[in-house]
Amino acid sequence: MRTRIHHLLEERAGTHPDSPALTSGADTVSYAEAWDAVGRLASGFEGLGLVRDDRVAVFLDKKIETVTSLLASSLAGGVFVPVNPVFKPRQVGHVVRDSGSRILVTTARRWATLATALADTDLRDVVLVDGPVAGTGSEPPDVSVHELGRLLAAPSREAVSPRPPDSDMAAILYTSGSTGSPKGVVLSHRNMLIGAESVSSYLGNDADDVILAALPLSFDAGLSQVTTGLAVGAHVVLANYLVARDLVELCARHGVTGLTCVPPLWVQLVEQQWPAEARSSMRYFANTGGRMPAATLKRLRDLFPSARPYLMYGLTEAFRSTYLDPDEVDRHGDSIGKAIPDAEILVLRPDGSACEPGEEGELVHRGPLVALGYWNDPERTAQRFRPLPGRAAWQAEERAVWSGDTVVADELGFLSFVGRADEMIKTSGYRVSPTEVEEAAYETGLVRDAVALGVPDEKLGQRIVLVVASTPGGTVDGTGLSRLLRRELPLYMVPSEVLVREELPRSPNGKFDRVALAPEVAREIAARTRGAGS
Repeated sequence: MRTRIHHLLEERAGTHPDSPALTSGADTVSYAEAWDAVGRLASGFEGLGLVRDDRVAVFLDKKIETVTSLLASSLAGGVFVPVNPVFKPRQVGHVVRDSGSRILVTTARRWATLATALADTDLRDVVLVDGPVAGTGSEPPDVSVHELGRLLAAPSREAVSPRPPDSDMAAILYTSGSTGSPKGVVLSHRNMLIGAESVSSYLGNDADDVILAALPLSFDAGLSQVTTGLAVGAHVVLANYLVARDLVELCARHGVTGLTCVPPLWVQLVEQQWPAEARSSMRYFANTGGRMPAATLKRLRDLFPSARPYLMYGLTEAFRSTYLDPDEVDRHGDSIGKAIPDAEILVLRPDGSACEPGEEGELVHRGPLVALGYWNDPERTAQRFRPLPGRAAWQAEERAVWSGDTVVADELGFLSFVGRADEMIKTSGYRVSPTEVEEAAYETGLVRDAVALGVPDEKLGQRIVLVVASTPGGTVDGTGLSRLLRRELPLYMVPSEVLVREELPRSPNGKFDRVALAPEVAREIAARTRGAGS
């Protein structure tokens, strides 16, 4: 019986041990080989003192060791924390510090850049997947460094006994919030198991599928590519790529049958030359992380005429929420669809009453996919995870997740996205907190005021524009500021443009007037774009 996320791998290793499970580069492991590695690493983690609910941060590119580290954490009773591999030391430090991670799994090269950023954390052990690293002299005190090979020499750990309930924590996924640094969404084993079964059911996944995992495993949709594959015994190809063409080559080489991407990546992929073998094997393609441009969807359907398109909407706080049935794409192409299996989606007014068809309201997700809350943040949890209204007095309280997204349902129940209530920027499939970008700008010491805005962009969804005013007596060089921010922020967070103003508009209460500034910036950029094109 599946009650823990590692059971997805264990079950298939018992029934089809020789089937390919994971591929990374030139390496492929079977389900039995992957499960053996998970068992040995779980024993190794326990040898380091890992106990139930201890957090294990995994800061790696997508590779076989990444997946086995995540599942070994589960088998040992811990909680895994996948860290986005494009994060810079300041973001990694925040995740490790905020999560209270006890163990970090990474590479020697990455560890050499992280040591100073991980001071004042609960970290006690670092596991390097590629061998020893010479000391830099700046390692945090009381942190021991280990080679993965030594941990894998431990006897395989077969099971945790007694078996904890499936409502226990399984993972913490960090997602940007509107008030600054990323916040950790806590997922239970139940959340992840039901999510894997739900998504694999509507995608029609089976053991014959070859799924290309192109999105980061720190992203709920990226992690879902692995869990849905393992749930049905499929072959999961872990993709790290420099350019979109790399993904096309992987699809051709492995006969990929399913591919999920965010809109900016799809925009790049439709511009590639796809060989016949890559096009003919594709059974479905799926979109998440923002609205798919209509022109891109048309080109994808032309590229893969026999593949079924799945347009999906989700939030990390509930893993997945809706999808549009491929048979409805021509009739409801602007819709985010209806609830996925095992979920119910409500459209509610501020007072908690249900909206009528055609009336805008907040998307509220109820059911077993609703996360446990935000890690160590009861205030934010209470704001977003709230009791479902309309319960009888004798019924136990049920918490639903209030998305912050405004949607509208038509007479047939198809949902359409209207907008967000907060100031989050959605770029390249990522949610970016404007506060986090602004704080990085302030830390340079070059600016007095800073406001980050999202400006519509055909390929990215939105691109980040930073508007700043220099410190008294100083002069801001936009190019120089961008260079400094590139050192501190992941590439997707770096503003595409820095605009310098003498003053930034403020509202009567003294706050920056983003409402007034946003259209002004949009007009300026649009005018410049028209001028460049004339």
